[in-house]
Amino acid sequence: MNLRTALLGAAASVAFAPMALAERGADGHVNVIYWQAPSILNPYLSGGTKDVESASLIIEPLARHDNTGALVPYLAAEIPTLANGGVAEDLKSITWKLKPGLLWSDGTPVTAADAVFTWEYCTHPEGGCAQAAKFVGVTSVEALDDLTIKISFSDPKPNPYLPLVGAQSPIIQKAQFAECLGAKAPECTAANFGPIGTGPFKVVEFRTNDVISLEANPNYRDPAKPRFATMTFKGGGDAEGAGRAVLETGEFDYAWNLQLAPTVINKMVEAGKGQALSAFGTLVERIEVNMTNPSPSLPEGERSTAKHPHPFLSDPAVRKALSMAIDRELLVEVGYGRAGRPTCDLVPGPELYAAKNTSCLQQDIAGANKLLDDAGWVKGADGVRAKDGVRLSMLYQTSTNAVRQDFQALIKQWWSEIGVEAELKNVSASVFFGGDPGSPDTFQKFYADVEMYANNFDGTDPESYLGAYLCNKAPRPETQWQGENINRFCDPAYDALHAELTRTAEPEKRREIAIKLNNMLTVDSNVIIPLVDRGRVSAHSNSLGGVILNTWDSELWNAADWYRIK
Repeated sequence: MNLRTALLGAAASVAFAPMALAERGADGHVNVIYWQAPSILNPYLSGGTKDVESASLIIEPLARHDNTGALVPYLAAEIPTLANGGVAEDLKSITWKLKPGLLWSDGTPVTAADAVFTWEYCTHPEGGCAQAAKFVGVTSVEALDDLTIKISFSDPKPNPYLPLVGAQSPIIQKAQFAECLGAKAPECTAANFGPIGTGPFKVVEFRTNDVISLEANPNYRDPAKPRFATMTFKGGGDAEGAGRAVLETGEFDYAWNLQLAPTVINKMVEAGKGQALSAFGTLVERIEVNMTNPSPSLPEGERSTAKHPHPFLSDPAVRKALSMAIDRELLVEVGYGRAGRPTCDLVPGPELYAAKNTSCLQQDIAGANKLLDDAGWVKGADGVRAKDGVRLSMLYQTSTNAVRQDFQALIKQWWSEIGVEAELKNVSASVFFGGDPGSPDTFQKFYADVEMYANNFDGTDPESYLGAYLCNKAPRPETQWQGENINRFCDPAYDALHAELTRTAEPEKRREIAIKLNNMLTVDSNVIIPLVDRGRVSAHSNSLGGVILNTWDSELWNAADWYRIK
């Protein structure tokens, strides 16, 4: 050990000494506000970010990605690699070791059997799972002993860090969810609203689409954490109200996803109560095109399913014209300023996987009109195009948010200029991004022609994210409307290419395949119409310390480290 290393070690011990003396709960209460209110605390039954992130305070994965994108152990003792023997030489299995002594919040031990059960829960043939893409290619999950988990794959898996990794794929307690397999999963209200976990907090009360009351987990693995004894997690309202509650009034300590015009945020910051944080990751505002028919004239259970292709969005010319008509630069200016970048890609980053397509960036109303003319779509007396008795008239839905409603209004105008009629609908974000199979208004059920929202993926590898668009991942009645393939896109060539990605190890080849998959969904087919590469913008009070914005995992990834600045 050289002198510099020794000195750094000494300095570090001094720097962290106060933390070592800290007591769990010593900093009292903390208030968090998400203007999209959580509707469930089980990420396997909801793809909504607000549900995944609120649940991440309670249930945890083996590992997750830190703010640099690096993989760090959480329930695992270390990250398995080829070098340490945790990843098999043939890349067909990965073996994880749990940290010894882990307890669930109810005081019972965490074991490898819980990991096995979690896999069985998400892959049950009679149920639907919002995170099924995480388990593509997994043939078995075994408990070799109480602390050892072996995950096997059907083919060599160059990226084995998908199952049970990241906020979207936590381990759930077998004892609590044992009677919740398959079609019974949505019926287990007590478990879905109050999961027993290993995270820094435990649920005291959950009022769906409203507020979660939490308290420090008495069995959390670090006896000095969390520093806060209790947390109020408030949901609902709007982005502006959430921003004001932190930056102007100081009522709350942390506000997520300030989807507001930059001038509005800057004005709030001037009040001096807090600061806004921003960083780019993989969050893309996009329009998803429904490839199936959502018409209410169809029998319930057949709307928005593969039984009925869409009457006009199945035409590639129509989809391309819709994209050509949009001025993405103006959308960025209106909605995000420096916190947004126009994009043609579903996967805008990290750099290794960014396609950097530019073909959609220039608005072309004249070109879109010509494309539709050539495809035989003729404008009627009302200015709306039709062909064979089918009018280009759509329902365009999104969640309730000022920026999104501005986008809807602009896009509706541009589409009218090419002979496409759009009826606008906005739905409360708590409902739209919820996982209630009985609601007609969720983004998964997609009872509209097009819908707009933003999404992103855990970590820095898009394999599972691109795997969401496999044919068998479409939400449908048989899966209780769970599934990540929101637009019901189905192309055997896409499925085959994605399977090749899962087997490919060489980074440049993985890049090439990932970019091809991105292009198949976007610039080649316009099944997805990307709009804006959005930076994450959140805010925290000046009295809340330890906050590190993370665009590669849950924003609440290090809530155990938060503390009160006196």
